[in-house]
Amino acid sequence: MLILTFANLLIFLYTLFNYRVLNPPVFYALISDRLSIPVDRVERTVGLLDDGASIPFISRYRKEMTGGLDEVQIGDIREQCNRLRELAKRKETILAGIDAQGHLTPELKQRIDEAQDGATLEDLYLPYKPRRVTRAEIARRKGLEPLARILMTQQDGRDPSLLARTFVSGDGAKDADEALQGARDIIAEWVNEDGAARRTVRNAFARTAVIASKAVKGKEEEGARYRDYFDFSEPLSRCPSHRLLALRRGEAEGVLRVSISPDAGECIERLLRRFVKGRSAASGQVADAVTDAFKRLLKPSVETEFAALGKARADGEATRVFAENLRRLLLAPPLGQRRVLAIDPGYRTGCKLVCLDAQGNMMHNETIYPHPPRGEAGKAAAKLARLVSTFAVEAIAIGNGTAGRETEQFVARIRFDREVKVFAVSENGASIYSASKAARDEFPEYDVTVRGAISIGRRLMDPLAELVKIDPKSIGVGQYQHDVDQALLKKSLDGTVESCVNLVGVNVNTASRHLLTYVSGLGPALAQSIVDYRAEHGAFRSRAELLGVPRMGAKTFEQCAGFLRVEGGDNPLDGSAVHPESYPVVERMARDLGCSVGELIADRGLKAKLKLEKYVSPTAGMPTLLDIVSELDRPGRDPRQSIRVLAFDPSVKTLEDLREGQVLPGVVTNVTNFGCFVDIGIKENGLVHISEMADRFISDPTQAVSVHQHVTVRVLGIDPERRRVQLSMKGTI
Repeated sequence: MLILTFANLLIFLYTLFNYRVLNPPVFYALISDRLSIPVDRVERTVGLLDDGASIPFISRYRKEMTGGLDEVQIGDIREQCNRLRELAKRKETILAGIDAQGHLTPELKQRIDEAQDGATLEDLYLPYKPRRVTRAEIARRKGLEPLARILMTQQDGRDPSLLARTFVSGDGAKDADEALQGARDIIAEWVNEDGAARRTVRNAFARTAVIASKAVKGKEEEGARYRDYFDFSEPLSRCPSHRLLALRRGEAEGVLRVSISPDAGECIERLLRRFVKGRSAASGQVADAVTDAFKRLLKPSVETEFAALGKARADGEATRVFAENLRRLLLAPPLGQRRVLAIDPGYRTGCKLVCLDAQGNMMHNETIYPHPPRGEAGKAAAKLARLVSTFAVEAIAIGNGTAGRETEQFVARIRFDREVKVFAVSENGASIYSASKAARDEFPEYDVTVRGAISIGRRLMDPLAELVKIDPKSIGVGQYQHDVDQALLKKSLDGTVESCVNLVGVNVNTASRHLLTYVSGLGPALAQSIVDYRAEHGAFRSRAELLGVPRMGAKTFEQCAGFLRVEGGDNPLDGSAVHPESYPVVERMARDLGCSVGELIADRGLKAKLKLEKYVSPTAGMPTLLDIVSELDRPGRDPRQSIRVLAFDPSVKTLEDLREGQVLPGVVTNVTNFGCFVDIGIKENGLVHISEMADRFISDPTQAVSVHQHVTVRVLGIDPERRRVQLSMKGTI
C-alpha cells in the first residue's frame, strides 16, 4: 500500500510540474510548427476563437492581432487546436483507465503525455484495454502465460514439447500441442501490442500498400458501372480520392470486394528480426507466433487503420473540391436589382413564367406551351413580348434543364420592344428548394413549378442570396458528396457559405432570414428576430438600431455589425464595411480635413490628403486604416465580378450535332479531382480530363478552371451509346 501511494505521489508531482498536452503554450508551439505560423499569432488567434469570434470577423477586423492571417489560416488553426484538445481528452480517459487498473507508472504517463498523434496513443493503451475473450485470454485462463514467457526468452534449451507437457492439466491444456498453441497465441498478442511492431507494419503499409478490388461473384451485371474495378489494383499512396471513393461505394453496394495489403514478406521478415533470437527450438515457436500475429492480428488491424485514413484523406480532398466549387457558385456574378422574367422550361407541362420586380418580388405568373406536344409557339411568343413590355422586363432567365436550350432558341427569335438580355441559369437544387419548407413559407399559395421559376429568376439577380436557401449538398457541384463524412462535409460547406455571405455583406433591410443566418455572430434564431423586428418597426435606419433587436447583445453586435449594411440610412458609414468600432477614427479624419464624413466618402481628393500614420493606435493599426480608406473609396462595394452572357454555338443542339475536332464555347458546371464538366449547349455535359485542361502540367483542376467560368473547348471524342463527350482545352486559349 505504501509503495502504491508513493507511485501515485510521483505521478501527481509529474502532472503538476511536467504536464505536456494540456499546457496551452505547448498547444501553440505544436500548431505553430505544423502550420508555419508564428507562435504569438497562433496564441492570439486561439484566444479570439475561444472568446466566440467568428473566422470572418477575425480575418476582417482583427488583422493587428493575427498579423493579417486569412480565413484559411485561421480555420487551420481552429482545426489543429480542436484536434489537440480531443487528443488531450483522450489522454485523460486513457490515464484514468490505466490508473484504475493500478498499472500507471510515471514513465508510462510521460510517454502518454508526450504522444502527439492518435495512433501512438492507442498503441500505448492497447495492452491495458479491457479485453474481450481472445484466443490469448483463453490460453491465460488455462495457465499457459508462464510457458509463453519461457518460450519468449528463447534461452531455455529444453525441447518445447517436453516443456509444454508440464503445463498439461485437467483444467488446462489437454496435451502438449494444445499448450504450445496457447503459448503461441499469447506471444502473438504480445507482438500485436508491441508499439515498435505496429510502427514497423504501419511503415510498410505507408510505403508498399496496394489497394485492390475484385467483383463479388454474381454481381457483375448488377454492378456494370464498376466494371473498371472488377480486377483492379494500384499503390494506395497513388490512389486519388475520387477513385478511392468509387471503390468504397462499390464495396458498400456489395458489388466489389476491396482490400489493402503491404508487402507481407517484408513485414514478416522485419518482425522476425525484432522478436526471434537465435535458432533454438523455442525460437521456432516464437517465429510461428510472430507470423501468426502479422496475418491474424497486425495486418487486419493496420489495414483497418489505413482504410480509415485513406477514406479520411479522400473525404478531405472531395470536401475541399466541393467547397471550392460552392464558393465559386455562390460568388458568381449577380445581375443586380433588375426586373426579370424567369422561365422554368418544359415540354408536356409547358414553360412556367414569372415576372419579378427589382427586389425579387413576384408580380405575375402563367404558363406557355411553345414546344411539342402542343407547339403553340406563335401564341407563346406574343404572350412573352406582351409581358416584357407590360412589366418593363430588363432580362430573361431560363433554366438550363429539360427543354432549356430549345426555350433559349425560341426566345432568341422574339422581337421585343426593348433590349433584353437572355441568360441560361443553372437549375441545380431548384427542385429541392421549390419543395422545401422555406419555399412553402415564402409562397404558400403557389405550387412547386412556380416556386422553381421564381428561384431561377432570383438566382440570376443574386446567386448568393438565393442559393443559401438550399442545402449546399444538393446544389450539385461536388463529387461523391453522399459518400464522404457527412459531418465533415456539412461543417466545410456551412463554413464556405458563411465566408461568402460575409465577404459580400448583407443589406439588413432586404435580406431573407436564410441569408441573415450566415452573417457572422448570428444564427437562425437571431436572423428571425431581425426579420420580425423589421416587419414590426419598418426598415432599419442605422446599425445602432440593431441593438434594439431582442437577444442582440453587445458581443453579437460586435461580430455582425460590420457585415450588415444599412443603405441610405442616417449615417453614410452604415452602408459600408467599416466597423462601428472604427467610426470615431473616420470622424476624426473628417474633422482634421474640415469636412463631413459624407464629403470625405464622396471626394477622393480629400482622402488622398490623409496621413494615416497620424491615426495609428493600439486598436487601429495600419492594416485596419488601409482597409478603412479602401472602403471609403467604394462604400459597400460588391467584390463579385460583372455578369456576362454566354452564347452557345447555334449549330450544336444535340449530341448528334457534334463532330470530333469542333471548337465550341462552353461554361464549366462542375470541377472534380479528375477534371471538369462543361456545358456546351446540349443536354449532356462534356468531360475535360485533367490531362486535357492546359498546355502545361497541372495536378489540381482548380488551378486551371472554376465553376461558372466561360471556356473554349475542342471535341475529342463522342460515345453515343453511353451519351458521353470527351473535350479538351489544350490549344484553345
